[in-house]
This record gives sequence, structure tokens and C-alpha cells, in this order.
Amino acid sequence: MSTAAAPVRPGAVLADLLPASRTRYAVDAALVAGGAALTGLAAQIAVPVPGSPVPVTGQTFAALLVGTALGARRGFLSLALYALVGMAGMPWFAEASSGYAMPSFGYILGMLLAATVAGALARRGADRSVLRTAGTMALGSAIIYAVGVPYLALATGMTLSQAVAAGLTPFLIGDALKAALAMGALPAAWKLLGRRG
Repeated sequence: MSTAAAPVRPGAVLADLLPASRTRYAVDAALVAGGAALTGLAAQIAVPVPGSPVPVTGQTFAALLVGTALGARRGFLSLALYALVGMAGMPWFAEASSGYAMPSFGYILGMLLAATVAGALARRGADRSVLRTAGTMALGSAIIYAVGVPYLALATGMTLSQAVAAGLTPFLIGDALKAALAMGALPAAWKLLGRRG
């Protein structure tokens, strides 16, 4: 029986399909750093939203993709690295910003939690079908907003309803498009590899 035809062990995520080696820690470190860099690059795809201090970015999509592809532990570490390095001054938050004294910093904290949850769900096969991927992306987005919107309200002095209007409502269509992209990409990656769970 060919090794290529053998099914992936239960609980695997896409990153686990990389060849195992004696340098597994180095591979994991590269994946964590790569996930942080991908999130930082995606954050530079930013479109300002009139009346909101929060732009539409590719950052949330990247964070959820990183969590799903790497799993909970590596996804958490990747987004923690992204947050810590950005807080230390690396200009890779949205619109080449850095630091933590910005109204949108709560979304970054939410992304860290969302990537962890998405990774945990991916270990249970949540990225292997269109419907389960849609549920994972919706839950991840909800987590990001559950942290980001109240933080936005506190940081700006907005009421909660104003923060929802400025930091949630304008992003729903974009989130639906990002979820649709993930719904196609992640199950397709598993199918391409012949590894559907």
C-alpha cells in the first residue's frame, strides 16, 4: 500500500501534511513566522470605511486561514507573534500601523482568539467540507467582532450601538465574500490532496 494513498491521521490539519523530519521544530517555527507574515501582508490590503476608524482589510481572512491551516497551537503562536511584533513597532497592522494605542487593536486580540478556535475546529474536520468551513469562518468572524467592537467602543468613547454601526455593520458583506473564498479553498485543498475526512 502506497504511503501517498494512506489516509491522514484523525485530527490532522493541512500543515500536518508537510513531510515529517528531524527538524519538526524548525518547520513549526517557520510555519508560525510565515503565518504572522501572511497576516501582516494581508493587513496592508486596506480600504478605508467612511465614518469608521477601522478599515476593511484582508487581515481577518488571513488570521482565520492561518488558524485553520496550522491548527490551534501554531495558529495561536502565529497570531501572538503578529500581535507582539506589531505592538513592538513593526508596521504590519492595517495601513502600516503598529503599537497598541489604536481603536482597532481589539480586532487583533479577537483574531488571536479566533485563529485558535478555528484551528481547534479544523482538527475536528471543520475545514473539509463547504458547510463546515462556512460555520468555522462565521464563528471566527463572530469572535473577532465580539472582542473588537467593545474594544472600539471603549477606545473611542462610542456607545455600543455606535461601535456596531462603525465597526461591524460595514464589514458584513466583505466577511461573506471572505467566507465564500475559504469555503472553496480549504475543502478544495483537501480534495486536491485526496485527503477528505
